[in-house]
Amino acid sequence: MTVKQLTMPELVAGCVELGIPGVGLWREPVAEFGLEATAKLVRDAGLTVTTLCRGGFFTAIDPAERAAALADNRKAIDEAATLGTDTLVLVSGGLPQGSKDLHGARERIADALAELGPYAASNGVRLAIEPLHPMFASDRCVVSTLSQALDIAERFPADQVGVTVDTYHIWWDDTAPAAIARAGAGGRIHTFQLADWITPLPQGVLTGRGQIGDGAIDMREWKGYVEAAGYTGPIEVELFNDELWAGDGRALLAQTAQRFVQHAA
Repeated sequence: MTVKQLTMPELVAGCVELGIPGVGLWREPVAEFGLEATAKLVRDAGLTVTTLCRGGFFTAIDPAERAAALADNRKAIDEAATLGTDTLVLVSGGLPQGSKDLHGARERIADALAELGPYAASNGVRLAIEPLHPMFASDRCVVSTLSQALDIAERFPADQVGVTVDTYHIWWDDTAPAAIARAGAGGRIHTFQLADWITPLPQGVLTGRGQIGDGAIDMREWKGYVEAAGYTGPIEVELFNDELWAGDGRALLAQTAQRFVQHAA
């Protein structure tokens, strides 16, 4: 998504050219290019698919909506397996329309994972709950902290359910370093993502993720917490930013690689 203006072949070619060994993919561009075609393209280029994003949206109360969400998540698990990644990132879902019950919504996430966790594990895929910044709690994700994510994940085996650590969403939380240590001790850090916090936030908020180095977050500090917790996996940069998307995608990819070296390597 960082360079969503690039086609899938352009993205893969750019990663190869820059020596980027892996890429986190989103389901929509994969579907547009074709699931099998994407899997072959990435595999033939020698790249690893680090994660697939996203599953989730488990909080619906209506039985038909819940059944549809579960079916879509099984499909997402199948897609992840086809792409060769072991991690499906989950955005859990916000409050259903008319509801104010955060606790009930979080319990419905756990109910869904009880069904999906074994299916994912049988396909060699782990589910990674991503806590989102509290500003998204009403409409996108009722899981706002790593501790909340772990409280749900720890009900299940670590090879079924873990967490996503994303600097953009947790940098403000002074309990997050301890939660990272807790996640690492349980083998539950399934992916680590970087994006910077820039202000003022844009209207709509969602596309306010800044290029690393442009904002308030100390990337090396958070990388240190994750490494101290035992994480040795890939590090992704995930930016949603209209201004960046309006520019040249290959230049943005190169800039992102350079910024990673400058601020996080």
